[in-house]
Amino acid sequence: MKFVAFERARQGTGASRRLRITGKTPGIVYGGSGEPQMIELDHNALWHAIKKEAFHSTVLDMELNGQTSKVLLRNVQMHPFKQLVLHIDFQRVDANTRLHMKVPLHYTGAEESDAVKVEHCVVNHVISELEVSCLPADLPEFIAVNLSGLKKGMSLHVNDIDLPKGVTVVTHGKENPVLVSVVLVASVEEAAPEAAAPAASTDAAAAPAAAGAAAPAGAKAPAAPAKAPAAKK
Repeated sequence: MKFVAFERARQGTGASRRLRITGKTPGIVYGGSGEPQMIELDHNALWHAIKKEAFHSTVLDMELNGQTSKVLLRNVQMHPFKQLVLHIDFQRVDANTRLHMKVPLHYTGAEESDAVKVEHCVVNHVISELEVSCLPADLPEFIAVNLSGLKKGMSLHVNDIDLPKGVTVVTHGKENPVLVSVVLVASVEEAAPEAAAPAASTDAAAAPAAAGAAAPAGAKAPAAPAKAPAAKK
């Protein structure tokens, strides 16, 4: 992916503010064998570029003063509430130096798995991106992960996926992290009988009270049965 940058002569808070008023975004490019260089970019073009996933995860071609160099996006500073890029940082890339970069994971095939189609489970994406180490030429735009083989009770780990050639995962001490887990959700049909049982017992307890309430308010209670006459001695 290619973008155009321009050399920036002035720096400082006031100069950057005036630059933004004219529709430009201040930035810097550093690293490699060259000195850090102040740059500026067209804000509208930059705004559309940062919405693309490839702009954040691949090696970019930066055209500056008629020359093209390889860079990586390292930081984007956004305005707290305006749709405005305040500042942007790029790092020069050396073709022979391994780099660390976060690469997005593209999950596919979950709807076709037995876990979803047959066992009615929910597939939970625990991790959405991986930090990888590789040479610039081997850096992938994304890593595809096929979930069609998932079943109930399964978990997908880093060691279970195929990585592009020349790419290794940086786990920062975590051994074989979980990428995807399968969660079983209780169905509504199973919960319905349990909810009906208390309701039935409540109706049964209320039946005598309802029967008593059905009697007319003015009706007298039935008289007690007369005692039998005492036997003569």
